[in-house]
Amino acid sequence: MTLQADLFFSFRSPYSYLAVGRYRAMVNEYDLDITLRTVWPIAIRDPDILFTGNPAAPRYILLDCMRSAQMQGIPLRWPRPDPVVQDFATREIAEEQPHIYRIGRLGQAATRRGKGLEFADEASRIIWSGEVDGWNEGDHLNGAAERAGLDFDEMEAEVEADAEALDAEIAANQNALEAAGHWGVPTLVFEGEPFFGQDRVDMAKWRMEQKGLSKK
Repeated sequence: MTLQADLFFSFRSPYSYLAVGRYRAMVNEYDLDITLRTVWPIAIRDPDILFTGNPAAPRYILLDCMRSAQMQGIPLRWPRPDPVVQDFATREIAEEQPHIYRIGRLGQAATRRGKGLEFADEASRIIWSGEVDGWNEGDHLNGAAERAGLDFDEMEAEVEADAEALDAEIAANQNALEAAGHWGVPTLVFEGEPFFGQDRVDMAKWRMEQKGLSKK
């Protein structure tokens, strides 16, 4: 029997990037279906949560995601441009956010087509690997969509025409994440149990094996 899980994911989260490829590989190897559920990053959802803690937190997150990527052999560089338009000196979040809304809606459009996990993996590599500057320009996202088995022009048209409904679906994803008992990403939820963080991939797999996870 195919096991089902949800992966709550943000395109601005380096840890989401570090996890999504491993979850995709798991789906390719095992009788498992993981639905990608895009959420807005904390900087958009509730910047007060992000910025009211210890001021050392941003430095630690950068250090930790870089060493995690190095340990796993995954290339990582902070995106150019950052998916969230933000002044890092003041931590102020700009009112206009063209990048994160576009890529988030594209992610939800991919989920509508049953290819959310594939698109998130391919697009995250473009955004986070450091292979390109201007991931939002040219045909970079088009190529990511094609590698995921999607029609990018069709998705772009849907993002333009159906933004309100896509945003409502993303809001529902955020509510579902909170209902599952967490607020951060990446969080895999399996049978109501949340597994938060890129360092919980193996633990999630262990739990699914207890429930009969088998290779294809």
